[in-house]
Amino acid sequence: MKKSAPKSKKSTPKTTLAKKSPAKTAAVKKAPAKKASVKKTVAASATPSQLIDGRIRELGDWRGTMLAKLRTLIKEADSEIVEEWKWRGVPTWYDNGIVCTGETYKAVVKTTFAHGAALPDPSKLFNSSLAGGTRRAIDIHEGETIDAAAFKTLVRDAVAFNKSKPKR
Repeated sequence: MKKSAPKSKKSTPKTTLAKKSPAKTAAVKKAPAKKASVKKTVAASATPSQLIDGRIRELGDWRGTMLAKLRTLIKEADSEIVEEWKWRGVPTWYDNGIVCTGETYKAVVKTTFAHGAALPDPSKLFNSSLAGGTRRAIDIHEGETIDAAAFKTLVRDAVAFNKSKPKR
């Protein structure tokens, strides 16, 4: 004798849309998936220099102005420097290796030199990440200026350090 499958009982779901809180429903509606994919497509097709330009415009305050100033000084110090866009949005400058980065935070623009601990700093520009064995950074706050000549010397010294390292 064949056993017949038990008849399925229709059950109503325990949660219905009517029972969701308005805040949760609104949050779901605010984040359309298409915007993120369009932004990724634009970012994927843009050059690093274009992405840095965009970051400067996007900031639209003293941080953007300072990042633009640092970028100009870096390019003046080394005409062969290559701009990159790393780690989900960090402007990075290369010449035979990483020279420095240009990060922006709420209260500071930070320029980190990859091998800053190995560089002479007679002007005492480095004021952050001083305890590390490799990197050194310069934190610039709103209203502060940077010694352009000393900064360019640091960039040139960083490039010279990179060029002096044995190739792997």
